[in-house]
Amino acid sequence: MGLELVIFIAAILFGIFLYWAESRSNAVYRFFNKVLNSKELQMSPDNPKGFVYKQTILPRLIFVVSMLLIAALILEFLTPISIFGSYVGVSAFSSFAVGTLLGTYLASVVIKTTEIVEEKSDSIGDLVDDAVEKGKDLIEDLKTKEPKIVEEAKQEIKTEPEVDKPSARDRLKDKGLM
Repeated sequence: MGLELVIFIAAILFGIFLYWAESRSNAVYRFFNKVLNSKELQMSPDNPKGFVYKQTILPRLIFVVSMLLIAALILEFLTPISIFGSYVGVSAFSSFAVGTLLGTYLASVVIKTTEIVEEKSDSIGDLVDDAVEKGKDLIEDLKTKEPKIVEEAKQEIKTEPEVDKPSARDRLKDKGLM
């Protein structure tokens, strides 16, 4: 279990590196695009799409698994390491594939949030300044304005109390009924 966890974490880091490298340059993807597609179907020069960069889940999954499968087969036949000969090897292969895929999505989130923060850095400063000004206005209002309850209490005090009316018992006594 410990080795598989190490493999999974290494795969996440590999996925992050793979995504970051493709976000910088997609020359390999462009090469395969030129080789495999006709002139009309080739991608435009300003298209940043790569094998994993700006791809949906299915092409990304196919690329990652096929790349790892080719690497595992080369490792299987050229070295004495038997990847597909036991459960441990298959488990490590699947763990590496899932970790790599997860790493690409993690890198995607980090790169997108970095771009958003860079775009909005000026507006975030303005938002903070506006919030500070609103807070100062609120504090000023609280200092100068008395609370609503205090104002109502002062109005009740200012109004003259009603003349005491005799109680029902006193009225009955006055009429002689009691």
